[in-house]
Amino acid sequence: MTTMSRSAIRIATLVLIAVLFLAVNLFSNIVFRSAQIDLTQSRLFTLSQGTENVLAKIDEPITLKFFYSESLATDFPQVRAYANRVRDLLEEIRDRSHGKIVLEVVDPEPFSEQEDLAMSLGLKGARTTEGEVIYFGLVGTNLVDGIEAIPFFTDERQQYLEYDVTRLIQNLSRPKKPVLGIVTNIPLDTGSGGLMAAMRGQSQPFAIYQELQNRFEINFLEQKFVKVPADVDVLMIAHPKQLDQETLYAIDQFVMRGGRVLAFVDPHSEVSLTAGPDGQPVQGYTEASDLAPLLKDWGVDYDTNHIVGDRDLAMRVQTGLDARRQTSDYVLWLSVPKAEFDQNDIVTSSIDHINLGTAGLLKPAANATTRFTPLFWSSKDAETYDLDYVKAGHTPDELLNAFKPTGETYVLAARVSGPLKSAFSAAPALPVEDETKRSDATDKPDAFIAQTKADANIIVVADSDILDDRFWTQVSGDGNDRTLVPFADNAKFVLSAIDNLMGSDDLISLRARERVDRPFVVVDNLRREAERKFLTEQERLKAKITETEQRLAALQTEGAGPNQAAGVDSSDPHAQEEIAQFRTELLQSRKALRDVQRNLRRDIDRLATEVRFANVALMPILVAIVALGIAVLRHRRRKARAGKGA
Repeated sequence: MTTMSRSAIRIATLVLIAVLFLAVNLFSNIVFRSAQIDLTQSRLFTLSQGTENVLAKIDEPITLKFFYSESLATDFPQVRAYANRVRDLLEEIRDRSHGKIVLEVVDPEPFSEQEDLAMSLGLKGARTTEGEVIYFGLVGTNLVDGIEAIPFFTDERQQYLEYDVTRLIQNLSRPKKPVLGIVTNIPLDTGSGGLMAAMRGQSQPFAIYQELQNRFEINFLEQKFVKVPADVDVLMIAHPKQLDQETLYAIDQFVMRGGRVLAFVDPHSEVSLTAGPDGQPVQGYTEASDLAPLLKDWGVDYDTNHIVGDRDLAMRVQTGLDARRQTSDYVLWLSVPKAEFDQNDIVTSSIDHINLGTAGLLKPAANATTRFTPLFWSSKDAETYDLDYVKAGHTPDELLNAFKPTGETYVLAARVSGPLKSAFSAAPALPVEDETKRSDATDKPDAFIAQTKADANIIVVADSDILDDRFWTQVSGDGNDRTLVPFADNAKFVLSAIDNLMGSDDLISLRARERVDRPFVVVDNLRREAERKFLTEQERLKAKITETEQRLAALQTEGAGPNQAAGVDSSDPHAQEEIAQFRTELLQSRKALRDVQRNLRRDIDRLATEVRFANVALMPILVAIVALGIAVLRHRRRKARAGKGA
């Protein structure tokens, strides 16, 4: 009887434990649905302070409609997992908004009114193999007529999730978008083919322009004007053509009135030279740009005749010049890492890396009244090239072999702040024909201001290729359906700089969460070192071949008589010796090349084996050792207690 009672107790205990386990799981799933512990290095799953700031500034309620075809997504675990993350984020945002965010979750079933609503609001559906359409997007509305949408939460933009949602909320919470004035000779809005190609559907706007449109109201200023409109909050000057005195004066006075400027100048703009669909650059392109005398007055010494080359920061480019090596380091295209950014400036503290092409250099001007603060710069493994040398079109290997680092770092972008005096002594006199046409006061220059009342705030970048799609993003789709998948932080830098100059830093901390692929630094260093050896050996081989060919040509000339065709006498021991020596040297050089490549693979494979061991085997081994230690300790304690009891 006693035995049966104990068995029944055990069974009942197991049943109660199972019931309790299920109850705890159900309870935690409901009550602690949004609870989480973020153990990621960059706190990727924790609501950013920037989002908190945006939510705190909401004045009127905003409604978010999350359209998710949950019933159709059952067979797509990746979509379900991402949808849960989106829903968790939206629920957390709703909870932190103190009632200012209203969240509605809609499951648009096929042929339902909800599906019609999703289509009418501009959401995109993803068609399955069975022909059904899955909706997975977000629509936000405010109390007036504002509407913003994320047509589809694509997997490629998972790392931008919080930024995209918070940007949507901020756009709805503002009565109007801030105005960004743009002065440029780059066809940002039409693409490299220009207006005519864009009208024929043969050209697309720059991806950076699409990002700017999402955040700001764009006001394109012609490159000849006498006044910056009063509603412009920030002026972006991106590789303009040579500006006349009236236009330079208008920019000068905009700064004197307290206007903020983001300027991109370039001694050799490759993006301007990009060929359109007809094989030619856009009409009216300019290779170089400058803002003299404004830059000097702002406290910036800009070198228009030199390009920065950097062996340590060189981008990897496709060459296909050698069967063994299809890519090479191109020292004129730079991938600037986080280590070369000012970590104390809010604009650059969140940047991982930026890609540039044939960039110039900046220095603080003598006797300047402003503070010159570098934002990012080259490594010390750098040198400068004369502009004419760059235009000669040397190959990446030629540039690398002739590379001679100076040991100096070169500033590629800088912030200029502080009091400013005008670069002009008075308003320039307008031509008579222009003056007679300007009857409206809005078309006339502002009254001259000699100096700023408050500190100026200007950011200058010595490169325009930072805006080029190929340097920072992969673009898929056309028109409004385009999807951007960045692999560098070029757009993050531009948007953060403009937001900062406008006095809005809320979204900058969110862009810090955008993660690009982390480089394999150790592997890259191994490859670079081996490749330098490879190039040195290759050049030695070429020199030896040239020397031997010249010697053979000389032997041919010496051995050819008046009635003998030019050629090497096969019986000539000197010729045979030269040929044998050439073949020996060639075989030795090829063997050396193979050894270098084999050593490179050996080092990389060894590193991969060590990492694989650490990830797969090391932790179980450590756990087993700890468990064994605990078992031994418990055994000793039991043995000690048994000894005392005896």
